[in-house]
Amino acid sequence: MSQHPSLRGSSGLGAKRSVLKRFERVELLKKRGLWKPGDKVLGLRKTKPDA
Repeated sequence: MSQHPSLRGSSGLGAKRSVLKRFERVELLKKRGLWKPGDKVLGLRKTKPDA
């Protein structure tokens, strides 16, 4: 029995994620100049990934 085409996930591997991990958010905030060494990593401000 074959698998239905809508259940295959091979085409979705290259999709851009809309949620960043904490270390990615810190790197992005550093790049934008909104995070300094010594700032807390908990309770970070919301960020959107670069386009």
